[in-house]
Formats: sequence, structure tokens, C-alpha cells
Amino acid sequence: MSQPKSDALNPGVRKREVFAWAMYDFANSGYTTVVLTAVFSAYFVGVVAGGAPWATFAWTAALSVSYAIVMLTMPLIGAWVDRRAAKKRFLLFSTVGCVLSTAALALVGRDAVVLGVLLIVVSNVCYSWGESLIAAFLPELAKPQALGRVSGWGWSFGYLGGMLALGLSLVVVLQAQSAGQSAEQFVPKTMWITAGIFAASAVVTFVWLRERARPSPDAGNGGLGQAWTQLRATFQQAQRYRDFMWLLACAVAYQGGVAVTITLAAIYAEQVIGFEKQETMVLIFVLNIAAAVGAFAFGHWQDRVGHKRALGVTLLGWVLTCVIAALTTTKGGFWYAAAIAGVCMGSSQSAGRALAGLFAPPAQLAEFYGLWGFAIRLSSIVGPLSYGAITWATGGNQRIAIAATTLMFVAGWFLLQRVDVERGRQAALGSA
Repeated sequence: MSQPKSDALNPGVRKREVFAWAMYDFANSGYTTVVLTAVFSAYFVGVVAGGAPWATFAWTAALSVSYAIVMLTMPLIGAWVDRRAAKKRFLLFSTVGCVLSTAALALVGRDAVVLGVLLIVVSNVCYSWGESLIAAFLPELAKPQALGRVSGWGWSFGYLGGMLALGLSLVVVLQAQSAGQSAEQFVPKTMWITAGIFAASAVVTFVWLRERARPSPDAGNGGLGQAWTQLRATFQQAQRYRDFMWLLACAVAYQGGVAVTITLAAIYAEQVIGFEKQETMVLIFVLNIAAAVGAFAFGHWQDRVGHKRALGVTLLGWVLTCVIAALTTTKGGFWYAAAIAGVCMGSSQSAGRALAGLFAPPAQLAEFYGLWGFAIRLSSIVGPLSYGAITWATGGNQRIAIAATTLMFVAGWFLLQRVDVERGRQAALGSA
């Protein structure tokens, strides 16, 4: 996969620096793929919680707690690191936290529900902090007219990292199952693999990615108090940044549906469609291939047709995905849904990140991406928790829950129509 052309990058940005930035997507994608989607989620529900009626709800509740923490902290962290030009330093802190807590998930066995919940909360908080911070580097690297393709390149490269972690984990699972081992014996090994890939790959990011921001003249005064003042001022100017605010509302809606796919796809495949563990891992592996292709191809396409139009197309694709998943009763039918979901996942996340970059003032990148992170984590509470609650209330009927997820993408599409891209860009540049 080729790197972005130099004419897509801001002056002074070297190609290896963009590679280092994308390597963080490569590094952390194993966490979402193996821990949240393909392996640990189903392991938690089926083994740790013993398949209890409340197990799926407990899993979504644990994730919701972690996302609530991120919502309450990330915008303030973003404002603080903007003032101190400390994106890279805090990114290192969050990376170490996620790597260590992911490795510790290997200690979670049968009935260790409390330990599993605590480690999921810690690891997902650290992962989410890092995801917002690495996104804040994007407008520093790419020119406005190339945000889509550079964002898409990063997302697609990230899915390759997810496939590496999942592929190695699949080898471990197949070997363990052929030797007659139980999930309690082989799942811990997949956690070590995921943590190791995260740690090793992220080294490239911290070696080559530069911190281009400069501290505010009064950055040493006031600490978090000054950061809170800056964040409050941004909210007071919400009318000026109304297109960014509409984008946040749109993200809360559609990313809620994306979060359902990420956190519950393996559970749905195994408990509703009847996939075996190794079949689920192969499914998620192929989904990552589709997501990588979608992110890369749509990244170039959205720069030509516009981020808003590209995002709207993917939201309609998500609606089709949910309908197929809710109606199909065969593994083959579910494969169709997964393929569409993969293409839409990479492209919708890439387009959203690029739009947020267009609407972020250059001096407040971490703050605005912190607010973007706030919206994404709110959606990650609303989506999976609603899914879990509907499943619980209907006596375990996940088909109704996945059908209800369609409404999130429909709502996101309608909210997207309120966004004026040119007006939002001019507001970011201070000319509106």
C-alpha cells in the first residue's frame, strides 16, 4: 500500500512521519479487534460470566462506564495538552496504560467478573484517550484538501494491524483447540499477543512523530483551571462552531451503531447465527480486510466528492447491513452483512475523523478532537448499552436489538444534512 504523495502533506512533514502516525493506528487496532470484538468479548460473556442472562448487559455496562470516564475527561485533557503542547507525552501515558492492562486480562478466568470488568474499564479508557490524541495530529500532517486520503490511509493501515493481531491469535486458538485445550487456556495467550504488538508497533510512532504544537505563553499558570476556562469558552462559542456541533450530534448517532458492531459482532455471530470460535475469528479477519479496503478507497474518493457526501453513502450502507443481519438465519447471509459492514466501518470512521479535522481551529486541535472523542464515547455508551438492554428486556432476542440499531444510522444521516462543510471550515479559520 503506497504512502500519501508529498503534495498531500503540509510543508516540513516527511513521509516517514505520516508512516509513524499511521503506525499508531496499526498498533492499537489489535485491541479493538481481539479484545473488544473477536475474542475477549465472547469469552467474557460465555466463560467468565458463565453465559448468565445478564452477561451481555454486564459487558456493555463495563464498556459504558469506561466511555463515561472518557467523556468526562477527554475534552479537558485535550484543552490541557493544547496549552502545554503535550499531545505526544500524554499519548505515551495512555499507551503504556492500555498495554499493561491488556496484558493483565490474561489473568481473568472463570467467575472473575469483577477483575474482568475493572481491567476492561482501565484498558478501554487508556485506548480511547490515545485514539483521540493520535487523531489530533492529522491536521498538522495533511493539507485540508487531503485530509480524507491521509485519514483513510491511516485507518486502512490500522486494520492491517488488527489483522496481524487477530491472525496470530487465530493460530494460537486453532493449535490449542486441536490439542484439546479450553478457552481459559488459550484466551490469555491472545491477550499477550495483542499487548505485545501494541507496544512494539507504537515505538515507531514515538520515535518519528513530531510534536509541532507550541505551548501557550501562560501554559505554566493555572494548570487544569486554565484548560477548563478554554473549554468553557469554546462551548460559549457553540453558535460559531455550529457545523462542528451538528457533526458531533451526527457522530453520537451513527457511531453508536458502529460501536454495536465492534463490541457485539462476535457475540451475535456465535449466539444467534451459530458460529464456532474459529469461524468468528475468520469472519472478523475478513471484516478487517474489507474495512482496510474501504478506508483506503473511500479516503481518496471522499477528497473528490466531499466528506459529507461520502459519509452519507456509508450510513446508508450501514442501514443495509443491520437489515440483513437481523433477517438472515444462515452463516452465508451473515457473511454478506459482515462484508458490507467492513467496507462501511473503515470509510465512515475515516470520513468522520477528516471532517472533524476540517472544523478544528489549528490552535485547538487536541481540544476539538477531545470533543470529538466525547461524542464518540457517548455513542459507545448509547449504542451497546441500548443493545444490551433491548436484549435483556426481550429475553435474549438479539435480532430485535440489531434491527433497532438501524435507527441510529438513520438518525445520523438526517443530522448530517444540517452540516455545512464550507461554513464549518471558515469558522475554524476564524473568518466566519
